[in-house]
Amino acid sequence: MSYLSDNYVEETRFGFWFLRSHTWQHHVLRVAINDLRNLFSAPLPANPVLLDAGCGQGKSFQYLRQTFAPRRLIGLDADPHSLNLSGEEAARQGMDVELLGSDCASIKVPDASVDLLFCHQTFHHLVEQDQALAEFYRVLKPGGYLLFAESTEAYIDTWVIRWLFRHPMHVQKSAAGYLDMIRRQGFEFGPQNVSYPYLWWSRAKDFGLLERFGLRQPKPFGQREETLVNVVARKPLEGCV
Repeated sequence: MSYLSDNYVEETRFGFWFLRSHTWQHHVLRVAINDLRNLFSAPLPANPVLLDAGCGQGKSFQYLRQTFAPRRLIGLDADPHSLNLSGEEAARQGMDVELLGSDCASIKVPDASVDLLFCHQTFHHLVEQDQALAEFYRVLKPGGYLLFAESTEAYIDTWVIRWLFRHPMHVQKSAAGYLDMIRRQGFEFGPQNVSYPYLWWSRAKDFGLLERFGLRQPKPFGQREETLVNVVARKPLEGCV
């Protein structure tokens, strides 16, 4: 994603190209949205207002429509060029998407007006992460859901990712660090609402090639540094602690 706000680190040209690729759409976006759908403990909200925080070039729109059937879809991004591309993507898909030019630390959406907030591979670009998470909490309705899918420091801080992409390294966190942050903000979730995908593209040191060729067995859960974390976290209902 390419960002022009001071609260973001602007993406490289390669990164901007990659975000429109088939690999990104099919192996990253689609897989993450399907996984998040499966992490719900309760029925999905009917006809939700859905905010895509860091929508980039709009490649998520078709998958969000298929999975969550929103009655209103809002795309948020700080980069005017990305928003233009999002508008073109929405038009190609025949979708009505409201596009907002804003960063995640200052969302121009009223309090308690969103049912689902989708934040996919955006948070590791943000500098003001605490403020962004507070904004996510503010705009969600009581009982609304944060759909959070993120790469961890173990992935971002590898030579190949540092070489190809650009990120604010001082704010990167582990999977546990992101979950603690979300919980401290006041969101609720249990183990059944969290997953740690171990996908080929997330093994940045070799992209899983040694495992594919049978030269190395992947370490089991609990014995490896997690490179991805997905969580569906709920804002408590009013009056609940």
